[in-house]
Amino acid sequence: MGKDIEVGTEYAPKDYQDPPPAPLIDPEELGKWSFYRAIIAEFIATLLFLYITVLTVIGYNSQNSTDQCGGNSTDQCGGVGILGIAWAFGGMIFVLVYCTAGISGGHINPAVTFGLFLARKVSLVRAIMYIVAQCLGAICGCGLVKSFQKAYYVQYGGGANKLNDGYSTGTGLGAEIIGTFILVYTVFAATDPKRNARDSHVPVLAPLPIGFAVFMVHLATIPVTGTGINPARSFGAAVIYGHHKAWNDQWIFWVGPFIGAAIAAFYHQFILRAGAVKALGSFRSNA
Repeated sequence: MGKDIEVGTEYAPKDYQDPPPAPLIDPEELGKWSFYRAIIAEFIATLLFLYITVLTVIGYNSQNSTDQCGGNSTDQCGGVGILGIAWAFGGMIFVLVYCTAGISGGHINPAVTFGLFLARKVSLVRAIMYIVAQCLGAICGCGLVKSFQKAYYVQYGGGANKLNDGYSTGTGLGAEIIGTFILVYTVFAATDPKRNARDSHVPVLAPLPIGFAVFMVHLATIPVTGTGINPARSFGAAVIYGHHKAWNDQWIFWVGPFIGAAIAAFYHQFILRAGAVKALGSFRSNA
């Protein structure tokens, strides 16, 4: 049990306690409706996320390539632009995390789920089921886009992620690692139980910094990889689009985010929260 004491104020000390680590395998949760409700929430949230964001990407590409008369457009401000795409991704994450945080935790991203699993915030069974639901939701979301935009979907890339011309594989992988690190680090910081105990408004505002993290990362990495940082987003778009380039680069959008998430989990849990020091102290006290 730790305490935060605010020096020089009249406020009483506030206690906080980290929740116990989630069991690696928890058979009991398989018999709970809340478990399946959370899986459904992750599926629907990822479906809606891909539907809105991929539509935005395709709409921008179509508006930027042709004008209203059908000719080539030289107006770089046509459509929403990169800024608008970044707002679409960040804004949807803000909305969907806010809506689903109380049901499933609002992951909507296999990399986030993986990072939280490494930190023992979710069980292995829940993590696997979340990732499956997220990938299926992404496929269905992109499928809806294609069904509504058949004339534009394939022509304008299907919103699929790929390594853009002029960038090396190492650059793309690095962009995905760093971008996902920023996102998952923000998730850990925004949901830290120590901060929640100190400031009651933190849980309510948590979706805001998470959405802004997605927004800022998209601004930086759209020119490099189209911004993955979410394996389900990249996988769903690749499945429906089906182009070989999207599949050739697919590994970047799984390996990079998972490495970034693992680094963020280690950094927050063992460096910022001094997990390694606490474990060492516990070991010495038992010796």
